[in-house]
Amino acid sequence: MPEPINGKTGSKIYGPTDEQLDRSNPDSFAPPSTDSGNVPQAKWPFALSHNRLQNGGWARQQNQDVLPVATELAGVQMHLDKGALRELHWHTASEWAYVLNGTLRVAISDETGANYLDQLSHGDLWFFPSGLAHSIQCVSDGGCEFLLVFDDGGFDENETFLLSDFMAHIPREVLNKNFPNFNNSDFDKVPKDELYIFPAPDGIESFAQDSIDNPQGNTAKAYTYNASSHPATQLPGGTVKIVDSRNFSVSDIALAEVTINPGAIRELHWHPQSDEWSYFMSGHARLTIFAGTNNARTFDFQGGDVAYIPKSQGHYIEALGSEPVKYLELFKSPIYSDISLSQWLSVMPPSVVQGHLGFSNSTMKKLQDRRKHDHPVVQGAGHKNKRSVGSGLYGDKQTWA
Repeated sequence: MPEPINGKTGSKIYGPTDEQLDRSNPDSFAPPSTDSGNVPQAKWPFALSHNRLQNGGWARQQNQDVLPVATELAGVQMHLDKGALRELHWHTASEWAYVLNGTLRVAISDETGANYLDQLSHGDLWFFPSGLAHSIQCVSDGGCEFLLVFDDGGFDENETFLLSDFMAHIPREVLNKNFPNFNNSDFDKVPKDELYIFPAPDGIESFAQDSIDNPQGNTAKAYTYNASSHPATQLPGGTVKIVDSRNFSVSDIALAEVTINPGAIRELHWHPQSDEWSYFMSGHARLTIFAGTNNARTFDFQGGDVAYIPKSQGHYIEALGSEPVKYLELFKSPIYSDISLSQWLSVMPPSVVQGHLGFSNSTMKKLQDRRKHDHPVVQGAGHKNKRSVGSGLYGDKQTWA
């Protein structure tokens, strides 16, 4: 049984407790001695989100209602069965997406009336600016799943502008005036309730087969990016792939797709321009947030968890156990940026750093060897991880036994 004990601090627990949650959150149950003060809750598991089940798929979300610290970004995990559609709609927030599984087709139209269609697969992205109407259809066997991120922490997926909802709330005589070449009976099958997610009606082919003769032509901007073919940078402790407006020009959200090898860390750093919203896809990670003025708190993350770190707050992410950690870092910013602790110290006057930290000349030489900023993921140099499969972690989830 896990116990809230760390060295000589803490004690046994006798009251009711959720053992499964204790096992998967060991650094909350028995925090490291370096934790201090008050740092807001920075973790939300999608497993605790209410799931909206539809005929054709489902959707569950994270926003400020469940994670109050997440002021800049909110997320939705969505699944569509083969042929199912996320109905035509638009938002007050911009929508960024990462395809988790399957192949799907997206369609969007801009202010000029021009349109854009594309087919995307695992690892690909799209970005739809606020107010532009769009739809999504799964075209692969086994269904499709994708992660949506919105540039508003208060965003609510259940409050989007839906085509069916719009049409159902317009008087019939107004519809007839708006479409003068229609017959009144043409509107008889307009849904009375919103569709949201729905299977393609019988006889309606996948719009992957559609050919559209649009006088306005195609949009001047590409609203998708084949990030699956974008090479990742190999690092000593894993990989990183950065996609922002420098290679996906339409996007106002920046991405770092990171893999951390077992025992390695995403180095100590902070982000000076925007908050970080992270989505964990695999592995077991430990993350400490330093919020300044003697405030620090450590969290544990597994696949399906969301982390939120306000800008300028120092942190690291460590891969525990035997499975690599893979996660997405997202920022409400067109350009990705971070500040590395070791890089910063390596370019400061040596005497200043020594005066602060008591480093010897030989230690300063080691630090200066890291002046090139090419080490955002670091493999430990032979130091044993406090937590390993043989010393307390169990099963594939790599949590405390």
